[in-house]
Amino acid sequence: MHVWINGERRELAVGASVLDALAAIGVPRTGVAVAVDGAVVRRSDWPSTPLPAGARVEVLTAVQGG
Repeated sequence: MHVWINGERRELAVGASVLDALAAIGVPRTGVAVAVDGAVVRRSDWPSTPLPAGARVEVLTAVQGG
């Protein structure tokens, strides 16, 4: 199935989770926040949150500085 991750179209297996999407783009599990179709997904829910076909996943990385 196709999903959009940070604006790029990606192919993931049917039933893929948020955690699978992060693995597909090589993002670490810490220091990031994830939203699916505009709704923030809690880190504890990443493994159990399935992505529907066409989902828009935004991965935001925390940065420090000023």
